[in-house]
Amino acid sequence: MQAALPPPQLQVARTPSWAHYSIKPSPFFDHALAVASSANYGIIGNGRLHLLHTRPQLHVDKIFETQDGLYDVAWSELHEFQLASASGDGSVKLWDTNLKDLPIRAWHEHTRETMSLDWSNLEKDRFLSSSWDGSIRVWTPDRPHSLTALPAHAACVYQASWSPHTPALLASVSADGTLKLFDLRSPFSALPSTPAPPTPKNSASWAPPPVPLAPPTMSVVAHAGEVLTLDWNKYRPMVLATGGVDRAIKVWDARNMSRPAEEGAPLLGHEYAVRRVAWSPHRADLLASASYDMTARVWQTGPNGGVLRMIHDQHTEFVAGCAWSLFEEGVLATCAWDGRVHTFRV
Repeated sequence: MQAALPPPQLQVARTPSWAHYSIKPSPFFDHALAVASSANYGIIGNGRLHLLHTRPQLHVDKIFETQDGLYDVAWSELHEFQLASASGDGSVKLWDTNLKDLPIRAWHEHTRETMSLDWSNLEKDRFLSSSWDGSIRVWTPDRPHSLTALPAHAACVYQASWSPHTPALLASVSADGTLKLFDLRSPFSALPSTPAPPTPKNSASWAPPPVPLAPPTMSVVAHAGEVLTLDWNKYRPMVLATGGVDRAIKVWDARNMSRPAEEGAPLLGHEYAVRRVAWSPHRADLLASASYDMTARVWQTGPNGGVLRMIHDQHTEFVAGCAWSLFEEGVLATCAWDGRVHTFRV
């Protein structure tokens, strides 16, 4: 495969010794990015929440230190200066960018690593987390405990995400290979919303939650192996994309989960696992992906499948995160284990 040309208007911010796992743009400020990072590639050690500004050029503006690695971050949809972080010790913390050092609230109910966060853009006082303990929890900043504990999978829930169109609908993907949809208006078996002592990382004693799994609204075996990421299309209410360790990206229509959507013939090209997918907030047919093959790619979906539009190969380690600018069409940000954050125009 030929190397892609350096993308135009590439900006780079360096954070030596920190492996980046996730990057998210602020929904309030067009110049603000947040990056969740871990020391020692997230295997052991501290974490750091990096706050970056894109003007006058991309640079780190502020940092928050944590005692365990960070795997994801989510900006508040309610307060422009607040954001939440997901930690390897199972905790979820809420930060205020106007304050120094310490979180303004912390929760610790997951019994294993917290892998993902997503703040609802419809019910703006709610956000969710997913964990290696197989559960999804729903939170509000004003409560000391989670509102809902959903035993969603019998294995690690790598990512869960609210529908941007239906307030009570969420989707999740897991190490069990499935994509599931849950409607919180339906009855389900919930875990007690009380703190539980954390289980050490990689503990052989871990077991699935000792309660029945919550019945999903829909469920499908999505990939041959672990499913690492998902994202809802911002313009097509029931369309999602998923990526997994099988190196494929698939597009699904939740109205018929028995097979991928017609236009979602697997998007193939990544050489290793797909770690993140992100639909454009400006176009219904544009999808970005990040992979352990050290590239980010941009795809254009259509009636006859998908077309690869761009390969960004300027990182030198696993690319773990990608996110579109919410304010400026065609601007993509990526973060990787090489300690670098890139922004560029597609």
